[in-house]
Amino acid sequence: MISHSRTLIVLAVMLTGLLMFFKIPVASSQGATIEAGLVEEELPLEDPDAERWLATTAIHVPLSAQNVAKPYLIGAHDRSVSVRALHNGEQIAIRLEWEDDTLNDDSVRVQDFHDAVAVQFPLVENQPYFCMGQQGGNVNIWHWKADWQAEMVAWRDVNTAYQNMYVDEYTFAVGEGAVVAISPLDYTDTDYLPALSAGNLFASPQRPSPVEDLIAGGFGTLTAQALVGQNVHGTGIWKDGKWKVIVSRTIESEEPEDIHFRPGRVYPVAFAIWDGDHQERNGQKSTSQWLSLRLTARAAALQPGEQTAPVSSPPYHIPWILAGLIAVLLVIGTIIYIRLPQ
Repeated sequence: MISHSRTLIVLAVMLTGLLMFFKIPVASSQGATIEAGLVEEELPLEDPDAERWLATTAIHVPLSAQNVAKPYLIGAHDRSVSVRALHNGEQIAIRLEWEDDTLNDDSVRVQDFHDAVAVQFPLVENQPYFCMGQQGGNVNIWHWKADWQAEMVAWRDVNTAYQNMYVDEYTFAVGEGAVVAISPLDYTDTDYLPALSAGNLFASPQRPSPVEDLIAGGFGTLTAQALVGQNVHGTGIWKDGKWKVIVSRTIESEEPEDIHFRPGRVYPVAFAIWDGDHQERNGQKSTSQWLSLRLTARAAALQPGEQTAPVSSPPYHIPWILAGLIAVLLVIGTIIYIRLPQ
């Protein structure tokens, strides 16, 4: 005889199957709105302490440890990040500030990890899962790395971490001091550097920016855009136990896998932070849930009757047909539950 508990389990499995089939998240969060104010002059992209930034409203975004997919982060070391935004109709810039007692901008040694921050935008109408998106719900990620920024100033390799090391010979490299101070630029044949030959940005000695432009559609799918598509810029300053980082990009983009902005619209946005001093990397990070980013529009930029908010359906909208199926399933389950013997 079927028991009440078994009936409840069957109904729960059926409901879960429906939610998974229609890709509907089981929970959502309505966050604050970050206002990207419109300015007429050039944006202060290199100075996070510029008066223009300090005149904007900061939104303090709570962060929590990513503990859904391995590698887990047991507890969040970064509990919040302060976010400000500006745009001038041609460029958009986002300023991020958070507490960090230690500067970690070197990851040459295997035991070292760098500080980093990421900004994430969905590439679909409805909000996908806030951690890396999901199948059928890709996200565009701007990932600023402290070590990339440091390496753009001066290339770092094993000899910078171990200054007394000695290399016997590099027959495939040329240049003054190539014996002890080798860099990828000294290689005459990049076949000796397979990662560089494959276009891996981590192996490139000449990065266009400390920000990596990425695409993801769920855990394990993170993919860098091609070098020609790396169009996000950034700069970071660590001082007095704080990171202040600015990431920026043009409003318009020719890359099909980029987030496309339009003044007057609202876009979901999420954030993540890695603390290198606590060996955080990959999935070990502190993350936010979805918030809203609104780009202020000039009054003349909107057509008569056009809304400044998105005209699309609200996030996590459940189709009426699916709602009806769930209601029928619940009614049938209730009848079966009542009629079963106690």
